[in-house]
Amino acid sequence: MKVGVTLNINGKDHAVRVEPRRTLADAIREECGQTGTHLGCEHGVCGACTVLLDGEPVRSCLMFAVQAAGRRIRTVEGLADGEKLHPLQRAFIEHHGLQCGYCTPGFLMLAAGTLERNPDISDGELKEILSSNLCRCTGYKNIVRAVRAAAAEMKARR
Repeated sequence: MKVGVTLNINGKDHAVRVEPRRTLADAIREECGQTGTHLGCEHGVCGACTVLLDGEPVRSCLMFAVQAAGRRIRTVEGLADGEKLHPLQRAFIEHHGLQCGYCTPGFLMLAAGTLERNPDISDGELKEILSSNLCRCTGYKNIVRAVRAAAAEMKARR
């Protein structure tokens, strides 16, 4: 049995019909066509599926789409302003914070949610938060460097 829900993704409403057990990650990708949100482990461990739900980072593979109805969902597609990349996106490019790129959307959304809440986050806190997402390619040093650079730019623009 499918139920109707409206998912607000990046400011746009998507009226979809999903089974109540359909994950938010699957609905975002398959029903709403936002394929930037990646699926990795599907157990909430890797963080590739991280999106912002009302500004808070969540693992979209661990919640049902029906739980997100009426809430603001922000995916990696919602970071850029048209053709202008978000400071985090630019910093990941400039500081080589990605290699294969599979984990990158999850890191970008985790970092965006974190920096928007706490732009003055300490290095220790930042590393602790970023360690919740997995990357098999970069070794994290460049990811941390990229997030720090973006934080400085975002803080300067306030």
